[in-house]
Amino acid sequence: MQDLLQIIHDHFLFAAIAACFIIGMLLNAITRIINNTSRERSRREIAAYIAEGSITPEQGERLIKADINRNSRET
Repeated sequence: MQDLLQIIHDHFLFAAIAACFIIGMLLNAITRIINNTSRERSRREIAAYIAEGSITPEQGERLIKADINRNSRET
């Protein structure tokens, strides 16, 4: 353990950059998971509205396509 702490102390800048990189990757992964989960939840809700007859399948298709178009503009 002392060896690891000594290496980190000797190469603090490298360790700080590596830590920032890892934290950035984790935050990006969490963001993607949240976005995908909310997108799938929206699709399920649209399917439920179609099933109960509140909206037509054509309206549901337009809603899903609008979401796809919005996502393609954001990336």
